[in-house]
Amino acid sequence: MDFQTSLGLALPIGVGLAAIGSGLGLGRAVGSAMEAMGRQPEAAGKIQTAMVIGAAFIEALTIYALLTVFIFQGKLGG
Repeated sequence: MDFQTSLGLALPIGVGLAAIGSGLGLGRAVGSAMEAMGRQPEAAGKIQTAMVIGAAFIEALTIYALLTVFIFQGKLGG
């Protein structure tokens, strides 16, 4: 198996794993934030702000993985 074949196989697997990890992370973060807001409704604003910032960072990692795939697709010969 040469480099280009390995790269062609690894790129979709990598972005798929990144998407699964991002989905699991977002689900856990938002679920925990909802539980915290339910327990302490007076702190809902602060919890929601932290949740949105955390969700943005999680999504940014997924976007970085997708950009990496696009960059390495240029290395694949046609």
